[in-house]
Amino acid sequence: MRLPSFIRAACELARRGTGQRMTRTVAPYGTWVSPVSVELMTQAAIGLGSLSVEGQDLYWLEARPSESGRTVLCRRRANGEIDDITPAPINAGSRVHEYGGGAYAVAAGLVVFSERTDGSVWVIEADRPPRRIVTTEGCRYADFEFDLPRRRVLAVREDHRDRPPTDPKATIVAMPLDPGGTEAILVEGPDFLSSPRLSPDGGRLCWIAWNHPAMPWDGTQLFVAGLTKDGAIESARIAAGETPQAIVQPEWAADGALYFCSDQTGWWNLYVLRDGKIEPLAPVEAEIGGPHWVFRKRYYDFLPDGRIVAAIVRNGIRSAAAVVDGKITPLDIGQVQECPRRFGDGLAYIATPPAAPPSVCVLPRMSAAAPSIIRSAAPAVVPQDSISLGEPIEFPARGGVAHAFWYPPKNRDTKAPAGELPPLVVLSHGGPTSMTTNSFSLGIQWWTTRGFGVVDVNYGGSTGFGRAYRERLYGRWGVVDVEDCAAAAKHLAGDGLIDGARLVIRGGSAGGFTTLAALTSLDLFKAGASFYGVGDLMLLAKDTHKFESRYLDRLIGPLPQAQALYSERSPVNHVGRLACPVIFFQGEDDKTVPPNQAQTMVAAMTARGLPVAYYSFAGEGHGFRKAETLRRALELELDFYGRVFGFTPPGLSERVDIVNMPVREG
Repeated sequence: MRLPSFIRAACELARRGTGQRMTRTVAPYGTWVSPVSVELMTQAAIGLGSLSVEGQDLYWLEARPSESGRTVLCRRRANGEIDDITPAPINAGSRVHEYGGGAYAVAAGLVVFSERTDGSVWVIEADRPPRRIVTTEGCRYADFEFDLPRRRVLAVREDHRDRPPTDPKATIVAMPLDPGGTEAILVEGPDFLSSPRLSPDGGRLCWIAWNHPAMPWDGTQLFVAGLTKDGAIESARIAAGETPQAIVQPEWAADGALYFCSDQTGWWNLYVLRDGKIEPLAPVEAEIGGPHWVFRKRYYDFLPDGRIVAAIVRNGIRSAAAVVDGKITPLDIGQVQECPRRFGDGLAYIATPPAAPPSVCVLPRMSAAAPSIIRSAAPAVVPQDSISLGEPIEFPARGGVAHAFWYPPKNRDTKAPAGELPPLVVLSHGGPTSMTTNSFSLGIQWWTTRGFGVVDVNYGGSTGFGRAYRERLYGRWGVVDVEDCAAAAKHLAGDGLIDGARLVIRGGSAGGFTTLAALTSLDLFKAGASFYGVGDLMLLAKDTHKFESRYLDRLIGPLPQAQALYSERSPVNHVGRLACPVIFFQGEDDKTVPPNQAQTMVAAMTARGLPVAYYSFAGEGHGFRKAETLRRALELELDFYGRVFGFTPPGLSERVDIVNMPVREG
């Protein structure tokens, strides 16, 4: 296959310098010519996720901006051939809880998957074309589990039929694989359901449930029930979770024991339920588990020799380890997206190293020296000596320390004039109950190779640092996160690494709220970018989906008692404090943070004569998928900072339009 011209050119750039080094060009920070082109990020790069193993075949999902943002289910056969098993225009994905996950499952040559656009469920048997088995309008499905002896598949169903938009009904259902059958409800009642898992003998079913106002990282319960011969539920009971704890990934072992992850000690760790008794496995002050944002996240897997392989997070870095006899032994395979999967005598996993794009990898044997790369998320076109590596840093914060990754500007072909310090982009991740890691990101290299420093902040409230750190944000969203982002910038400025007069803060979703809250409460930042961010907390509480409709009870406070606090924390009510330009990016189909959030902020800023830019995108939801959207957002944001700081980035195909922006002299 012939590579596109822009990739061939970038590869040539990556090969340069193996001999005599060229003289480095001197150019101001922000104007450096970068090997990370907009075409690379929007046409050649893909998203990799949801790796599964079935016999000698590997399956994974690819998000492809170049195909209008659709997600494709891919398979790699034992002979090495890779094919797409969901043809265009099928878009494999789920919108249960809006964030989805668990969009497909494989077993015994069968594949079942959800179509994101309409929520229909499809099955593929014996390499035949996909056929629909569920077309119920108004229902969404995720977290599939095969029950092959009964010729059915189980799933979590979110039923929006004849329900308020903010209160769909959650059930666990059984769908027949053969035509003519009837969908049956197995479990209903709780506000939320997850993780239906069958025991190896098909005689028991476990699942996770939780109710408002808890989020799944606050408290869930693990249920176990028997199954009758015809597959009906009987004698359901709570197996774990009677005391508050966040349980994720229940999984039956071959011997009938039930394993799961729980944070009952303050850290997500592994436990086993055997003969009615729960026992911890290898307690550790690190995370084997994580927040239930999406379905089917995997944190451990069983190996043939009796060991367990797990993904463990320490200080924001996720790596693999073996668990045996109460001990945790690191595996020398680097950073991983989630837990490696057992694959023959070895492992299959998505590697996420700091210095190369993510890739699907196979380690043929546990003793093998190196893995084989099956599929890469992007061509390795960034020269190694132009890659900025994320350095873990700690800095003082209220009540202790906060965490971040620091990326200095780096481009082997360019350097800044003597005495100039780089501008800094502060990244506030979404969630906010989420985390960032220092795995390679073209999005970060986009900035660093152009002469920006980047600090990616795991502010208080982030996962990966234990429950106490996660709960630092409770009641203080818009305060702790803002303080930690500001503290990270001040720490780097104090060390003389960045220009304290050229600070930018940007974020999406909850990170967009942190961005707007920082800009309306501090004079520190000189520009900001909000991607589908929250500007009005009362609007968010009244106009969001069920999964997050009570999220703010803990982050801010319960309503109506805390209404005054919602008003005080809402950036839209403090536009008068803004002292710098802001750019907003918004998907018109966003159900999580609807467009009225950004529009309200933009209208208020415009009315006050403040510099503001607003760009909305048809067909985009909460998170951008299409290549054209990504291209425009990248270039417009870069040009926006250039306009604010007085430089002109090279090679842009579109210039930003900023309302109320004064024209610079000269």
